[in-house]
This record gives sequence, structure tokens and C-alpha cells, in this order.
Amino acid sequence: MSSSDKPQWTFFTNHGHVMICLAGDPDLRTRDVAELVGITERSAQAIISDLVDAGYVTRIKEGRRNRYEVHGDIPLRHPLEQDHTVGEVLVALGRLSQPKRRSS
Repeated sequence: MSSSDKPQWTFFTNHGHVMICLAGDPDLRTRDVAELVGITERSAQAIISDLVDAGYVTRIKEGRRNRYEVHGDIPLRHPLEQDHTVGEVLVALGRLSQPKRRSS
């Protein structure tokens, strides 16, 4: 199989890609996330909102910019992986040194 014959699918969804971006650089602008993932800025905004609503990310307003805090202690959503956390994936990919535990 030549490089031009590579499959067009990836192992992670766009939600996963956005999470990887935010974990690697919590100060990224939405347009930068969109460019890195290869999606529109509007899609990136919607995905970030999904991640915030689900508790995986906290959006912190700093002046006119946002900063994002990723919560690595939350389990993955699919039943096949729900015994693992987002943090485990991010640590394996080198985007998080250690999943933070949130205080209750």
C-alpha cells in the first residue's frame, strides 16, 4: 500500500482530537483548534461546548480569551472503554503528565 493509498479514517473522533489539542495547549484559540483538527471554527466551538457540557473540560474566561482545563479523571463514554479515563489516553499520547483529581 503506497502513502496515497492510506485509509482516510483515524482512530479518534473530532471530539478526541479537540481534547488532545486542549490538553496539549490550554490557551489555544478556537480557530487554532479548528485548523489543527481540520474542521471549521464553528464545529470546533460546538465540540468544545460538548466537552464542557459533559464535564471533560472547564472553560475559564481570562479577559477576552478562554483558557481550558481538561479533567482527565472522567471515564471514557463508550461501554468498551468506560473503565478507563480520558486522562489515561492523554498520558499515553504525551499530552498530560498526570490526570488531576477534582475535589468534590
